[in-house]
Amino acid sequence: MSELTYTVLRLGLLVLLWVLVLAVVGVLRRDVFGTRVVARSSGDDGRRRREPPAPRPAERSPEERVRREDRTLPRQVVVVEGPLRGTSLALGGSPVVIGRAPDSTLVLDDDYASGRHARLFPDGGRWWVEDLGSTNGTLLDRQPLGAAAPVQAGAQLRIGRTVLELRR
Repeated sequence: MSELTYTVLRLGLLVLLWVLVLAVVGVLRRDVFGTRVVARSSGDDGRRRREPPAPRPAERSPEERVRREDRTLPRQVVVVEGPLRGTSLALGGSPVVIGRAPDSTLVLDDDYASGRHARLFPDGGRWWVEDLGSTNGTLLDRQPLGAAAPVQAGAQLRIGRTVLELRR
């Protein structure tokens, strides 16, 4: 082989060595500094949306009055155990995805949680929880969650080391 071939091989190996070193430094940096917390806006595109005016009490249907008065419906999710202890999230009318992925509604800093671990969603005037095919599973009141199940205020969800409580 010529001298040029040896020089090119040496430079190629040197570049590969630096790529390996930079990759190791990147992994160590993420482990030391943890995940980045991203502020979220209430709207998808950051613009304010105009909400329709709330109906007056006389205009509410009987079903809506029953739902408003139902004391078993949860209104918020509170982290009671785990790295995010004390964090709370109000339940509105849209589903809540729980997991480690940055696009989740409630981002958990838990090594035992999957990227998209579980989902809370309203259906038929009740809140339901379902496991989204997570590796370690989801426990609802200390029972493994197989299929979507209705939840009430006071129910506890365990996702890895994190325990969430649904409260009124």
